[in-house]
Amino acid sequence: MRHSKRRHILGVSSSHRSAMLGNLSVALITHGRIKTTLAKAKALRPFIEKIITLAKKADQANDAARKLHFRRLAIARVRDKKAVAELFDNKVSEFSNRAGGYTRIYKLGQRVGDAAEMGLIELIDANDEGYPKRPKKKATKSETKAKAKAESEAEEVVEEVVEDAEQAEATEESSEAVEPEAEVAEADADAEEAAKKD
Repeated sequence: MRHSKRRHILGVSSSHRSAMLGNLSVALITHGRIKTTLAKAKALRPFIEKIITLAKKADQANDAARKLHFRRLAIARVRDKKAVAELFDNKVSEFSNRAGGYTRIYKLGQRVGDAAEMGLIELIDANDEGYPKRPKKKATKSETKAKAKAESEAEEVVEEVVEDAEQAEATEESSEAVEPEAEVAEADADAEEAAKKD
C-alpha cells in the first residue's frame, strides 16, 4: 500500500516541485515573508525549516569542513548561493535559541481570480514570544466540592494519626512512671523478707 507516501504534491512533477520550493525559499529568505497559495505555504514550511536547521548545525560546528558540508547541502536544495550565504552568515543568529518552529503561516482568504486559498508565510523574529498561553480552565462546582471533600478527609486522617501518636506517647510515659514504683515496691518487699529472716 502507498498510504502517506507524499504529502504535498502540488499537481506538478517532482523536479518542478523541488525547483518551485527552492525559488519560494529564496524569496522567503531574502524578503522575510511572502504571500502565496496556502498549499504552497504548507509545502514550503518543512522545506525551509530543514534548511534553517542545516544553518544552525553549521553555526554550531567546530570544524570548517563540517560547516562547508552543511552549506553545500543547503545550496543543493535551495539552488541560490546568495540566499544561502545570507541565511548562514546573517540570519542564523535569530534561530540559535529557538528549537524548531521558525516559520508562521497566516490564512488570508480566497484569491479573487480563481478562489484559491491564500496564505502568508513569514520567518519568526528572534525576540518573538509567540502566542500567549491560554488560561487554565476553571474547575466546575462538582470538581471544587470533590476537591474540598478530599482535603477535609485528608485533614481528618492527619488529625487521627496525630491523636493516635499522642495516645501512644501518653501510654509509654505512664508505663515508664509505673515501672519505677513497681521496682521500689519489690525492693521494699525484698528488704522486709530479709529482715524477717534475720
